[in-house]
Amino acid sequence: MTAVPVARDIPTVQPNLLGALADRSRPAPPSRSTATLTFSWRALLHVKHSPEQLIDVIATPASMMLLFNFLFGGAIAGSTEQYLQYLLPGVLVQLVTLMSVYTGVSLNTDLATGIFDRFRTLPIWQPANLVGKLSGDVLRFVISMTVTIGLGLALGFRPAAGVGGVLLAAVLLLVFAFSVGWIFTTLGLLLNKPESISGTSMLVVFPLVFLSNIFVLPASLPGWLRAFVEVNPISHAATAVRGLMHGTATAGQLLLVLASCAALTLVFGALTMRLYRRQR
Repeated sequence: MTAVPVARDIPTVQPNLLGALADRSRPAPPSRSTATLTFSWRALLHVKHSPEQLIDVIATPASMMLLFNFLFGGAIAGSTEQYLQYLLPGVLVQLVTLMSVYTGVSLNTDLATGIFDRFRTLPIWQPANLVGKLSGDVLRFVISMTVTIGLGLALGFRPAAGVGGVLLAAVLLLVFAFSVGWIFTTLGLLLNKPESISGTSMLVVFPLVFLSNIFVLPASLPGWLRAFVEVNPISHAATAVRGLMHGTATAGQLLLVLASCAALTLVFGALTMRLYRRQR
């Protein structure tokens, strides 16, 4: 018995689809700023899809403010309210430094999942992924700073320079956090696991944070320790932020912080890009 062929409907191709397939011209690649903003938005979406990150951003500054102020305030400054005027700007520097570690952890996670390799195949300005990741962290820093300053005002913090001084201090903190973030992008490309970055970073960050002028005046320390505290970049940032909030900042203090930020960005930014190219 001979099989009878069954007629099938052949789908018609839309003329506009044929035109799109015949067009061999490629769209222009995105500009550097467009690519960077896109990756910044991607970093912000991480917060949207992982809202538990906000708990850490909000709870950490609140607990640090309450713990250090009420634990050391009476012993160091005689009253918690007086100590708060000195402590709060330093705590802000501590927070942005500790939170910058997440940048390296996030980068390492991208490497582990393979999406980082996909980004490198795109016709974009390649550093956009790294710069965008650092810029996207601005939201977490702003939330953390807002919570810390709001809690400080409720506890009695009174910045002598007013709102203008606080805003200038916030801008300086964001610049400082951006430069410190390059240290952890370097670690993110060097180490194999996110857990390794957290552990290694704490070995570096904790001595720098606690051996600074965030909590006590360097004059109360022994000479050898005071020498280290006075050259510590964390101390320079804390002094400048404190000065901006209370109206005592000098041009020399601000230039010293900005020079430190430039040096960190040049050194660790160059190391990060070198490691990034070797990953290809």
